[in-house]
Amino acid sequence: MGQALGTLEELPQEYRDQLTAAGVAPLWPMMRNVLPHDAPMPITKPGFWRYDEARPLLMRAGELTPVEKAERRVLVLSDPGRGAGAMQATASIYLGLQLLLPGETAPNHVHTPSAARIVVEGEGGYTTVDGEKLPMEEGDGILTPGGEWHEHGHDGDEPVVWLDALDLPVFYYLEGSYAREGDLQSPRNRPDASQVEYLASGLAPTRKRSEAARRYPMVRYPWVRTQQALREMLRYAAHGFAELDYVNPETGADALPTIGFTAGMMAAGASVTPPMRSSSAAIHIISGRGKTTVNGETFTWGPKDTFSVPVFAEVSHQADEEAFLIKVHDRPLQEKLGYYEERD
Repeated sequence: MGQALGTLEELPQEYRDQLTAAGVAPLWPMMRNVLPHDAPMPITKPGFWRYDEARPLLMRAGELTPVEKAERRVLVLSDPGRGAGAMQATASIYLGLQLLLPGETAPNHVHTPSAARIVVEGEGGYTTVDGEKLPMEEGDGILTPGGEWHEHGHDGDEPVVWLDALDLPVFYYLEGSYAREGDLQSPRNRPDASQVEYLASGLAPTRKRSEAARRYPMVRYPWVRTQQALREMLRYAAHGFAELDYVNPETGADALPTIGFTAGMMAAGASVTPPMRSSSAAIHIISGRGKTTVNGETFTWGPKDTFSVPVFAEVSHQADEEAFLIKVHDRPLQEKLGYYEERD
């Protein structure tokens, strides 16, 4: 595999014309593009989206476009490697900042891609998933898995913004991405499962043998509990850094089939150099300030900012003050495909 392969230009033109007419093409001139040596050659470039810059544009969108005309009032976070308008933050992850104003609703719908919402700001918003009404508080993670009906609403007085994270690029590439709309749901008259069945880790409802847990038994991950758990973890963690994965409380598996979510905390002054990973990621800052260098490019971040990390990137983090973050990544998909890898 070390030797140079033949090029298309080395072939006679009349032969190339015959190939085109037959609808075939030689593999060898293209093989290194799809099977490079030792590591992939990603199109994705490190991206950085400063919330202070995006927020005024999002609020302006609220003035310019009624939600009825937008259906989803979202500003897409486009990968710099693919250019403005790209519906990808990395090869497999879509990100968008969504705005819901007081009194607005987003209709009940279901789609094939799975999604999660990380609440960025505001109070009074909610998402209803399969009849379960979920309050949306800052930092909360809300799952809307593929195939689950969901809708959004806003009973508060101030704008609500959340970060959408979807495996949309995967479904789009497979030509399997679509959505349907339905009638508004009737929420069940009780709190969501994170406040009842799964209030404490390590505990799950007792069921009869004939009863089966739902595929997604808990779809809200309250930030107040996540932050408290991270603080306890950090007390005993080395190097001033702690992480917790969002998992299915019944099985311990990743919260969604193709997208993973990991909450992290860095003590003030902590430095972290994670291994190079085959997975791509997007990191959203809940609070705190610091800097991250990705493949030689440094981002100085603050609360509510977001940046992306391509596959096999060299990464280092520095916290100038105590910082909390949530990482969205495609490790679950790669593990299912059997090729997730870490390198020192």
